[in-house]
Amino acid sequence: MSNIDTTTIATSKKSDFLVFAIFFSIIIIVNAILLGSGHLKWGLEGVGIMMGAAFTISLYSFLYKDNPLFKMAEHFYVGVATAYLIIVTWYSVILTDVIYAFRDLTKAPFSSSVFWQMVAIILPTLIGLLVYTRIIPRFAWMSKITFSIIIGFGSGLAIPNLINAYILEQAKPSMTALWTSAGGFEWNAIIVFIGVISTLIYFFFSLEHKGAVGATAKVGIWFLMVSFGASFGFTVMARFSLLIERVNFLFHDWIPLIK
Repeated sequence: MSNIDTTTIATSKKSDFLVFAIFFSIIIIVNAILLGSGHLKWGLEGVGIMMGAAFTISLYSFLYKDNPLFKMAEHFYVGVATAYLIIVTWYSVILTDVIYAFRDLTKAPFSSSVFWQMVAIILPTLIGLLVYTRIIPRFAWMSKITFSIIIGFGSGLAIPNLINAYILEQAKPSMTALWTSAGGFEWNAIIVFIGVISTLIYFFFSLEHKGAVGATAKVGIWFLMVSFGASFGFTVMARFSLLIERVNFLFHDWIPLIK
């Protein structure tokens, strides 16, 4: 490693330490003022608000640039989410559906029904444990059994729902009558019909997009742009709602600037 690289790394570490020191100093001073003024109470709720504010600011610091504060908050979030998932899985699946269920069966009088219920608990548990054979390279192939069952069952359960939601339900509006019983036109149905046909023609590349086909494909492009714009607008609105909630948390729950 050259002297330039060593100097760059040392400078980066010093700047990271400086950022940490300044940030935590400001957070400590602000929280001390809020505790002294009585806005925050020392307890689980108060500590939760202070930690939430610190991590919120750390995450939004990425808007400036990638920095150690953002990485710290990111790692903390991943760690907490993983720990939460492990705890939920342990209490809601392993304890409830495996250990407690098997224990209750061992206390019941033995019968054919009890035997098959034990098999229904033990067999899936053993198949699930095969995932951990990936730790041992020699037996790693056994984990494919578990993954194949998961993918097979998952696909079998998901495909009918996806076909119904994304194909059949989407096709229904284009199959309605184009005119009403009173003799008028059903303009919503007409617009949907034109949009479906023109969009399908746009993605039909076996014909050259010239003449009537090209004009219809251009109409399909307009419908696609409207659809993409609406989806983007919905996404932006959802993100802004999250931003507003965080701003309200920072300047109402943490620092009382918003009444």
